[in-house]
Amino acid sequence: MNKQTALSASLSVLAASLLMSPSAQAQNRQSAIDVLTDEIVVTATKKTDAEGIQDVPIAITAFSGGTLEALKVRTLEDLSYSAPNVALDDIGTSRGGANFSIRGLGVNSSIPSIDPTVGLFVDGVYMGVTSGVLFDVFDLDSVEVLRGPQGILFGRNTTGGAVLLNTGDPTDELEYSLRYAVDGPVDSGRGGVNVYGQGVISGPLIKDKLNGKLGVYYNNDAGYFKNVETGNNVGQQETYILRAGLEFTPSENIRFLAKGDYFNNKGQGPVGQNRGLYERDSFDFAIDNEGSQTGETYFGVLKTEIDVDFGDGRITNIFGYRDAVGTTNGDIDSTPLNLFHSTTDFAQDQISNELRYNGTFGRADVTTGVFYFDQDVAYTETRELQRALTPTPLPIFYGGGYQAHSVFGLFGAVDYSLTEALKLQLGIRYSEEEKDAGITYIQARNPCSVVEGTCPVTGTNMDVPGFLGGGLNNGFTDSDKWSNWSPKVGLQYLPNENSQVFANWTRGYRSGGYNFRITNPAAFEGFFPPGSDRATREEKVDSYEIGTKIEFADRRAQLNGSVFVTKINDMQRELNLSDPVRGVLQNIINTADATIKGVEIEGRLKATDNLLFTGNIGIIDGDYDTILNDISGDGIVDDTDLALDIPRLAPLTFGAGVIHDMDMGDSGTVTSRLNFQRREEFAYTDTNFGFIQAADILDANITWNTPLEGVAISIFGKNLLDEVQAGNDTQLPFGGNLAGFIPGATNLANGVNSPYDNAPAVGTLSPLKKGRRLGIELTIKG
Repeated sequence: MNKQTALSASLSVLAASLLMSPSAQAQNRQSAIDVLTDEIVVTATKKTDAEGIQDVPIAITAFSGGTLEALKVRTLEDLSYSAPNVALDDIGTSRGGANFSIRGLGVNSSIPSIDPTVGLFVDGVYMGVTSGVLFDVFDLDSVEVLRGPQGILFGRNTTGGAVLLNTGDPTDELEYSLRYAVDGPVDSGRGGVNVYGQGVISGPLIKDKLNGKLGVYYNNDAGYFKNVETGNNVGQQETYILRAGLEFTPSENIRFLAKGDYFNNKGQGPVGQNRGLYERDSFDFAIDNEGSQTGETYFGVLKTEIDVDFGDGRITNIFGYRDAVGTTNGDIDSTPLNLFHSTTDFAQDQISNELRYNGTFGRADVTTGVFYFDQDVAYTETRELQRALTPTPLPIFYGGGYQAHSVFGLFGAVDYSLTEALKLQLGIRYSEEEKDAGITYIQARNPCSVVEGTCPVTGTNMDVPGFLGGGLNNGFTDSDKWSNWSPKVGLQYLPNENSQVFANWTRGYRSGGYNFRITNPAAFEGFFPPGSDRATREEKVDSYEIGTKIEFADRRAQLNGSVFVTKINDMQRELNLSDPVRGVLQNIINTADATIKGVEIEGRLKATDNLLFTGNIGIIDGDYDTILNDISGDGIVDDTDLALDIPRLAPLTFGAGVIHDMDMGDSGTVTSRLNFQRREEFAYTDTNFGFIQAADILDANITWNTPLEGVAISIFGKNLLDEVQAGNDTQLPFGGNLAGFIPGATNLANGVNSPYDNAPAVGTLSPLKKGRRLGIELTIKG
């Protein structure tokens, strides 16, 4: 089915539902449009009194629980095409590895020692690594996507933005929900179905004192993709989540909220397409190692709120804990030959505590607090290289690192009403950060065998003579500290109760760091000579923004927009270069100073009580101002580097949606939803050899809210135009030059006509995302 046929079919389904509307009216039933247009309360400003999304003077897109249900959101990646200049992608090589980018600021790596530019906060707790955080979600109260640096209230390195995920709290009345769904491919030659179910029950345990909640989630994915080499379904995953919560209110002024999650996932490795062998716009791939992946996480949060007379304020304390482990085994060369297979082991534990106060003193609304964060991260990696091309197996490459990481911060913000219509916002955060690291270079190691279990644990034997053999340099230990002040100055003008104009300047920092994946010691020590600091310099971001938010005609229409300029100094990037001996070289360095500018507009129109339109557009552009190190890969710094595109900048994103409610009287209601979003092509790697092609994403669903109270049935479609997308596009030395050895493959070099089709590499690691799929879902609520 081509794109036009799929689009016509989807529009026909929607039109049929629109034309079926009878004249009878349902009684005492809130329409889906009313749910979707209800004011969304956000936590982004951390104030005592709840604020609506239209009231906060920041660029933010928020999704309520009802919206998330309507969008059939299973992971945060489902929201990747729902906001301008936002990409909430999974990197693909290590399932659950967040590869977020907002306004062009994002990392392009699964290395767990790299600090994210976009911070993820779950129930107020910062997630210290990108590894293992982008998994299945359920029972969500809201998701908030904050664009631009959030250096004051969410200071931990959120130079690109922040994503706030808020799970549902226990309720003081008995509530329950059950959900069961099945979806899968409808195109021939694809894999199996995906089945998931969840159940949540919540209510009072001791009236007016203690409320409780329990939720369970299970997902079994039989693998969407079909391996050309074996005929097997690939992409199989199985996920379990257990969630519990308690809310204790010993008095009217004190509230304790405890939540805990247990997460377990196991499945296959990445579905890697080598684009030197198979067309970039196809789902064809062939691998000899379908791999494996495991993950287990314990997560807990304790939130304490105490209302105080001082400033009619509130003291809030949020303590968080996370313990996560994971393994991967993948076919990195993405061919049916054993050329580059890799395994990884990852472990992280973290604790954090934020204590803050918010109160009002005359014209001033004050927020102040202290933040502490501590984590330990360990990582090992092995590489088997070119074993199909040599009569004698080459030594296994082995290495990795560990890192102890602590952060201390003090922050304060004041919103001062100069007049009834004009507010001044001032904020500042002081941060101290320290990292202690031990790095083992990933090199060929004769004395140990990963298979036989004789390789040492990462970091413990780094100084043992002869571990490498031949007296090679084995690695290093190092520590570094950073401290900085992150200020913010803003103005908010409120001409009336339905509109505002805001302007602000914000500075944010991303601390320097270490690379767990050093495969070329000589190149690394060229950037970081022995005796010097071995960490990258911290990255500084200054953001200048002007925006407006307007509501019309009793909330029947909204229009929000912003214009921004972002200045980045000492941009931290991971440079990826293919290498025939090591597979790929990944150097983390400070590459350049740059300027990014853009425009964002979001809006909605409630045309009638039964018809809602939505739309958004993001335009972004960026240029390097100064090149600090060679990023083109030609060994010199010159105008070639300066002319490269900044990675992760999709020059245009835009979308539109329509939602229709059809009242069927005694037969219930039918809600139809159609949403389209386009994201233009953009460079993925700094060399511009890797890129992500443009995509047109069309989603639709029809939900019948049956006459049985709380029972609904939905039919939904995802990616109905069957667009091919990948989590990353990393160049490898294995691909087109092997076409003669692989049946059905063609030497495609870099594959397609594109501004980025200048790659000398002959293959790629491009983990595929799912194409077109249809599903049905049953929901029961009470």
